[in-house]
Amino acid sequence: MAGDGGGRAARSRRHDPQRRDRIVAACLEVIAEHGVAGTSHRRVAAAADVPLGSMTYHFSGMDELLRAAFGRFASSVAERFERRLAAAATAADARQAVASIIVGEVFGSRRDLVLTHELYTLAAREPAFRAVTNAWMRRSRAALERHFDTTTALMLDALIEGLTIHEALGTQPRDPALVRLAVDRLAGQPE
Repeated sequence: MAGDGGGRAARSRRHDPQRRDRIVAACLEVIAEHGVAGTSHRRVAAAADVPLGSMTYHFSGMDELLRAAFGRFASSVAERFERRLAAAATAADARQAVASIIVGEVFGSRRDLVLTHELYTLAAREPAFRAVTNAWMRRSRAALERHFDTTTALMLDALIEGLTIHEALGTQPRDPALVRLAVDRLAGQPE
């Protein structure tokens, strides 16, 4: 056949402008299910329903993919955190917002808790990933500092992180009244 490139119909490249985003989203799901240690190019490609070759086309290696995935995750959590605190009009509203963040309004799912701790563990071992956690902490503290002085914001941020760890690892449900008491004490409010 003339003009058909040697007898075979020319293949057109599949137009898939969302492929990179799907890979990043799939990477988060694979991490949530298998952990960072169990995350591979093959598993992510299968979860994203893309050819394995797409992995190396879009990402130079697993570190770049993990940075993109955890960067997206940290940014989405920071945005929810910022929105919740931005809605607070008074000091009491801000304290309630912090308590609500702790009891699950921002880290509302087991998936989010698992991803958070996978990121923490990776950042503890690999200094390159601390840029992701440090950017996340800066955003959290900036949101808190809209309502609290710098020292109180730092302590509240540590309380949020600590109680989030307890939630991820604990076997007993958290008492929202106790959380509110802790926030009020740290924020210098009378009981």
